[in-house]
Amino acid sequence: MRYIWATLGLISLAIGLVGIVLPLVPTVPLMILAAFFFARSSEKLHNWLITHPTFGPSILDWQERGAIHPKGKRISTLSIVVVFLISVILGLRPMILIIQGVTLSAVLVFIWSRPNS
Repeated sequence: MRYIWATLGLISLAIGLVGIVLPLVPTVPLMILAAFFFARSSEKLHNWLITHPTFGPSILDWQERGAIHPKGKRISTLSIVVVFLISVILGLRPMILIIQGVTLSAVLVFIWSRPNS
């Protein structure tokens, strides 16, 4: 089972790293997921990830307090607004826009209801 957890952690880590250069791929949530998997498979990889100077603070904020940094909240909000505006500009059907709007609004409520780190 440890190998499965480690493999899932490495996949999450790899996709999260892709998110650094692709704006719509969520980096930090995937790093948090990788830390979850590594905690169950490899103490060495888990410690490396939570002590990483870039990703570690966000992961620890989430693990300890369920907190999201205000800058992350603002970037997430901007990304969500841009994605919705692209959908509107592309002229998607109203029902799709309604579903997307409700879903993205729920995501925003969740993000902004989390404490600040």
